[in-house]
Amino acid sequence: MNKAIKRAYPCPTGHESDSEAAPESRILNEEILLLVFGYIKWDLKTVCATARVSRKFRAVSKRILWRAMCNFRAPRMVAALSHGLPGSRIGGGWHALAKLMFFCCGCQPSPNLRLKVTLPGHFVNEARFSKTSGLSFLTKRCRGDLLYVSDPCEHPMGEGKDDLGIYRGVFRGFMRSKTRACLIGRQVQLEERVRCPYCGARVWSMTSAKLVPKTAAKRLGTNQGGLEYFVCINGHMYGACCLVPLTSDEDVIDDERYDDDDGEIDGADHHHNNYNHHHSSNGTFGPQNGDLSRF
Repeated sequence: MNKAIKRAYPCPTGHESDSEAAPESRILNEEILLLVFGYIKWDLKTVCATARVSRKFRAVSKRILWRAMCNFRAPRMVAALSHGLPGSRIGGGWHALAKLMFFCCGCQPSPNLRLKVTLPGHFVNEARFSKTSGLSFLTKRCRGDLLYVSDPCEHPMGEGKDDLGIYRGVFRGFMRSKTRACLIGRQVQLEERVRCPYCGARVWSMTSAKLVPKTAAKRLGTNQGGLEYFVCINGHMYGACCLVPLTSDEDVIDDERYDDDDGEIDGADHHHNNYNHHHSSNGTFGPQNGDLSRF
């Protein structure tokens, strides 16, 4: 009894060993955090602010908070990515997946997609990730892979110019995927100066590797040469395209051919602007008013 009391109320002199007090206090604190964040429905900006309080909170966030938030926001997508196993890991970490869910990475000029301006990253208020869309980004030999891709985040580029669509996605089990095996088999080189905006890992340019199927351009509503995307070694995918307005008589991919399992995500709670385009995109975004770079 005395020993239990000693652990519950640490000695004010500070002579109690960490091995006695740390385990139970750590579990208690984590349980309280889960209850608190569950009560506020896992508000994104609050989780970000908590992760920046101290090293301890940052470690707790990486260990349990980001995963719990991902499960709360997109349970079906997370279950598919983790095979439904509670102790499974995600490539790049759960903090990287959380950032991918709620952060549009922006776009920079590149040899394959020439832009005159650099678009900064920003929070998104909502997002819709679809494995049907992901299937459109896989070549025929890689159709066995599972890839979730978001609707494009639409950026107006000015009067008389096509809007720019920025999208992102994630593979399930990328280390064992056919896409990775294809990249390795073709001896595609990793980009020298480009890093994944979500986990910081090195990336392959799927456009340079000529592994962009025509179905990707149809899905996005762009010309075949008007898109580019990258895949990092952890399985995060991101890219951009010029969104060409569609007419009613143009070809559209039939979604009913595939059994879809979408992940619709509600993101940060802040004021935002909606941009309507020719797609029925659920992705909306607001001003750059948060720091996700320190996930």
